[in-house]
Amino acid sequence: MYTLPHKGTAFSVLDLATVIEGCTPADSFRNSLSLARHAEQLGYTRFWLAEHHNMASVASSATAVLIGHIAGGTQHIRVGSGGIMLPNHAPLIVAEQFGTLASLYPHRIDLGLGRAPGTDQLTAMAIRGRNFGSEHNFPKDVQQLQQLFSAANCTSNLRAIPGEGLDIPVWILGSSTDSARVAASMGLPYAFASHFAPAYFLEAIRLYREHFRPSEHLQQPYVMACVNVVAADTDAEAAVLATSVQQLFVGVISGKRRLLQPPVQDIASVWSDAEAAAVQQMLAYSFIGSPATLQQKLVAFLKQTGVDEIMATSHIYEHDARLHSYGIFAEVMEGVG
Repeated sequence: MYTLPHKGTAFSVLDLATVIEGCTPADSFRNSLSLARHAEQLGYTRFWLAEHHNMASVASSATAVLIGHIAGGTQHIRVGSGGIMLPNHAPLIVAEQFGTLASLYPHRIDLGLGRAPGTDQLTAMAIRGRNFGSEHNFPKDVQQLQQLFSAANCTSNLRAIPGEGLDIPVWILGSSTDSARVAASMGLPYAFASHFAPAYFLEAIRLYREHFRPSEHLQQPYVMACVNVVAADTDAEAAVLATSVQQLFVGVISGKRRLLQPPVQDIASVWSDAEAAAVQQMLAYSFIGSPATLQQKLVAFLKQTGVDEIMATSHIYEHDARLHSYGIFAEVMEGVG
């Protein structure tokens, strides 16, 4: 049975080990560990890392390796994947990797699973090789992982050592209604990528709750929403800091990806009207502002969605400003949750 927070609305961190302009992935890893330790002190529930490939600003490509680094540098915060992209991996390899992590850091490792490759088609072909054109059955692979983790698998000819019989919670991640139906049918907790794919969020969590089937792992539906957070002492300061993530998403929609850029005073000088509209649509679930502004927006969000947990991702150029943003978010969540 999963152990999930019961008091109020839990709050957590999604990190991509973002590489900022003028720095290296090694700098990003140091900042990620610094943030994880900060989040642990602030009472965050979990610290997840996302698998992406061939993206200049994202250094969390070797996700399981980085999870071990973060877990080894913290004491009790849960650490996991948001997520591991199953099309890129054989379930046995994932089971062994996360079995190793769970053996090293008992009762602290989460395994969030996604059904997308987390990259472009060219890179996906390079990752999967000859298997690129083969049929991929996400629910079947999830079931195989669960079987490999089960104690009952000890009599099988195919075993995950380590991994077998360990407490490794499996989550379904998604950005569509398809993933919601998978999570509901399997009785697993559901994390939605509303931080970049807001269009189907409300419909997906409605379907998940309506079709949820209790399982040995989870008796009631559990919804986590990932959102963008840029918090500062004033609304004006937060608006300037948020121009870094806005520039990042301009790169996403234009195909001209760059390292995370420093903030600018006038975002209108950076994007066109069409780019602005597209970015604002993608960043619809973003909480940008002072503590008072965040509180107002989060109360409305929780009333509308009833989510059980909010996972915050914050693309902020200055590391100290990023730490401060997560501090503000934790304080606000303690008040509204």
